[in-house]
Amino acid sequence: MPEPSADNTSTSDASSQGTLSNPSRMRNRWQELLDRLQHRLAHLDALPQLTILGFLCGLAAAGVITAFRLSIDIPLHLSLGNSEDFESLPGYWHFFLPVIGALIIGILLHFVPKENRQVSIGHVLERLHNHQGKLPATNWVVQFFGGILALLSGQSMGREGPAVHLGAGIASQLGQWLRLPNNCLRTLVGCGVASAIAASFNTPMAGVIFSMEVILMEYTIAGFIPVIMASVTGAIVGRLVFGPEPAFTVVPLQMESLTNLPVVALAGLVVAVFAALFIRLQLLINKQQRHPIILRMLTAGIITGALALWTPQILGVGYDTIDAVMHGDLALPLLLSIVVAKLIATSVSGGLGVPGGLIGPMLFIGAILGAAIGTVTNMVLPESGANPSFYVLLGMSAMMAAVMNAPLAALITVFELTHNPHTIFPTMLIVVVAVITTRQLFRCEGIFIAQLEANGYSLSHGPIRQALNRVGVRSVMETRFLRCKNRNTIAQLRQRLQQHPAWLVVDEPDHEKYLLAAADVSTYLENLSDKDGNTEEHTPPDEQEEIKLLDIPGRQWLLKPIHQQASLFEAQQQLNQFKADALYVEREGVTWLSPVIGVVTKEHIDNYYRV
Repeated sequence: MPEPSADNTSTSDASSQGTLSNPSRMRNRWQELLDRLQHRLAHLDALPQLTILGFLCGLAAAGVITAFRLSIDIPLHLSLGNSEDFESLPGYWHFFLPVIGALIIGILLHFVPKENRQVSIGHVLERLHNHQGKLPATNWVVQFFGGILALLSGQSMGREGPAVHLGAGIASQLGQWLRLPNNCLRTLVGCGVASAIAASFNTPMAGVIFSMEVILMEYTIAGFIPVIMASVTGAIVGRLVFGPEPAFTVVPLQMESLTNLPVVALAGLVVAVFAALFIRLQLLINKQQRHPIILRMLTAGIITGALALWTPQILGVGYDTIDAVMHGDLALPLLLSIVVAKLIATSVSGGLGVPGGLIGPMLFIGAILGAAIGTVTNMVLPESGANPSFYVLLGMSAMMAAVMNAPLAALITVFELTHNPHTIFPTMLIVVVAVITTRQLFRCEGIFIAQLEANGYSLSHGPIRQALNRVGVRSVMETRFLRCKNRNTIAQLRQRLQQHPAWLVVDEPDHEKYLLAAADVSTYLENLSDKDGNTEEHTPPDEQEEIKLLDIPGRQWLLKPIHQQASLFEAQQQLNQFKADALYVEREGVTWLSPVIGVVTKEHIDNYYRV
């Protein structure tokens, strides 16, 4: 479709621009450029523009994530010497630190409206799929400070969930500030997520796959390229600030013999049991969200603190503990104790709404469980020569894949976190076994989808909806129209028809808008002098005679407004809601230009996804 022209701008508006001052002219010029960008981004093939925006979103998201991570790492490094060494604290602090931190979080959140307390990956998914990717700024600000307090006080949560929310939030905010089309906003949210993952964990490939598989839930070229650009940008910023080293130090590992495959498959079954238990426990505790926020946070802090008296390794992100099990430093009884304690503490904290993430705890539980499986395997089958560290990597991948129902994202994440390619083949097997068992045997959805459904949200994303959400109304709207009043003289109508419009929009204040085909009006005017039908002499009509457009025979389409940022799916919903025949696309915030920039009919929408 061609870009909307200035033909629909009133004469008074056009003439007034000649008297504008230089700042006003610059503002108008900026608005015209922005208008062209908005129109181009409404199309499916706006790849160059989206790629540039992907870079900008990646830069912004990486900056926020860097600030978030430094706000956690620096205080912990100054107080602990090691940013994750909570075990070195005196024993009483293992209890009091999470309790005090949870109490502070609860008191602060008490003064935040309930709708603005929604944070984490589940919130991002709900806003993306049900609200066109418009994430409220207040929520991700709450996530920023709430996540910092949670991790500084040793809550049994991760930094990945907050990172995803922050990346998505800053990208969405940029798109909303520029008033970009909603179909473009979805891609920008994916870009922010990819950059956040890449900047926080030095995992650019995992950032892309996680964004496409878990957040956007689709793979398209138009989405892939901007997301890759954002992820690369985030990784560059992350490496400049935190260095190029992987998150874990792993010695070269590989499966010694194919005879270990049955053990790997059995390990997948064990991981699936714990994954299903983790999901079910989360959903069970999630039902307590009706209780006051202070009580919920205090309960989570007390349970975490009590368990930390027994196993202080569960406090914080816990990547130092994963490093320890990689080198075989923990005995089997302690491994089993940590798995049980971490499972309970994270389920309680996540279910009660502590503003932290779940991906880190999934990796933690999977790593400790894998180490325990490797140790038991060596005890039962000493001839297998199994290295417990080998099963640590397998457990991390399988647990993350089974809990999130994201096999590819889990596989790539663990590969990039460890930089060990030798475990990919057995990791693929354990991931398949764990995911299938969790879904088919235990009937568990991915944790984020399950939480949303438990809270009354639905993420319906069928193929037609996905197709219509990829483009904006501006990409299919008809711009060959003229706005008219209902009453016009014959001369006025003839003059307007000389501009060859396809439609006439009947637009009067305090009245419904209607759409008429210009061909119907033209036919009516041609037949005006033929009223007698059978007479040879015709009396020409009075050119100054007034005619009501709505009295002219022909199809009259009831018009309802839709904003220019809307996607075709939103247009379809609007048509169904108002039982309208067509929509007029409305420009907002530009007083010197016509508010109506195009019309969209049901045929426009049907023709798009039928082609």
